[in-house]
Amino acid sequence: MNYEALIPVIRKLALEAGDKILEIYNADDFDVKVKSDDSPVTEADEAADAIISAGLRAAFPDVTLVTEEQADSHTVSSDTFLIVDPLDGTKEFINRRGDFTVNIALVENGVPTRGVVYAPAKERMFFTRADGSTIEETGPFDADTIGETKPLSVTNPDNGALMVVASKSHRDQATDDYIGKYNVRDMTSAGSSLKFCLIAAGEADLYPRLGRTMEWDTAAADAVLRGAGGQVVRFDDLTPLVYGKDGYANPFFIAYAPGVDLQSA
Repeated sequence: MNYEALIPVIRKLALEAGDKILEIYNADDFDVKVKSDDSPVTEADEAADAIISAGLRAAFPDVTLVTEEQADSHTVSSDTFLIVDPLDGTKEFINRRGDFTVNIALVENGVPTRGVVYAPAKERMFFTRADGSTIEETGPFDADTIGETKPLSVTNPDNGALMVVASKSHRDQATDDYIGKYNVRDMTSAGSSLKFCLIAAGEADLYPRLGRTMEWDTAAADAVLRGAGGQVVRFDDLTPLVYGKDGYANPFFIAYAPGVDLQSA
């Protein structure tokens, strides 16, 4: 994959999809349907998926594409593939909470190596550069020209006073019990893939997820976190989270800044 060619394309598509999502988000009303797995899908999910899929297929016709909203793409197997969640945080979108993101990633040999996460309502964009390092773009979000950016790096955690980020929509007792194993200075909540990005930006140290996710939910943010020096491991055995699994379902996992003294399950 030519990373120099990839990054401008995925950044632009994320912005274009984000503009469409905001157009629908700011409307008086929008359609919500229920998928076969009982999860919600909106016209914004579908419109963003159409924009991103068309753009990726035009730019990279020989690269496998896996996208949440196209079930026929979920059975394709390849060592190298692009994976998309056009609107992660649909429940946040429906409830007009703003913590939703556009996610596009490249996976190579089980590792998300490049990615972009755009939170249009929050006006935050995170992406990896061609060299794999991560930056946050702070505006003005022109589709053809990268604006002001700052390099991102995870914190050097203080294990006596950790900042933990957890889900707004998926907190449970098991998660709270696990967090209770750490010395926590404070906790913050965020929706969708933004939790990874807060660690990448040095705004949090640890994010445990003891719940169901799919690879398209995490791949782009995983790439962003890795590019800032962070890591993502399985909850059960603390081995690196890998991608391209059968069915694209993730196990429970922990995203963190190296230096956190990880506790066992």
